Amino acid sequence: MRHRATAVRFAAVGVCNTAIDTVVFVLLHGALGITLANFVSTSAGMVFSFVVNGLFTFRAERLTLRHALLFVASTGLVMWVAQPLLIHGWLWAQSSIWFAKLASIGCSLVLNFVAYRYVVWPAEHRGEETPARA
Repeated sequence: MRHRATAVRFAAVGVCNTAIDTVVFVLLHGALGITLANFVSTSAGMVFSFVVNGLFTFRAERLTLRHALLFVASTGLVMWVAQPLLIHGWLWAQSSIWFAKLASIGCSLVLNFVAYRYVVWPAEHRGEETPARA
């Protein structure tokens, strides 16, 4: 049950993160151009995601440089390595570009949740019990 609540919090943060990214991009793209506006908007979204997922979703007592480095590394790996590979895989399977992108976003959501939950903010750092290993 605890993992379900964590997943719901993660999804809610994702919705807010997407809204921040979109609104900042729309507000800035006219003045800064697409590339710079996208950099600023995605950076704002990532900072929000790091802080709120760390403190709210995964209940970290505090955010550390280690958390930040693991967050950037795992998010970068998922968004800039796994997602393009997934898109190519879906296209190879004869999907449309829209389906390929949306499906890869769905897969990325799962990959990011797993990375954040078990690598960036693992349960033992929050005092939660971890399942016994056989």
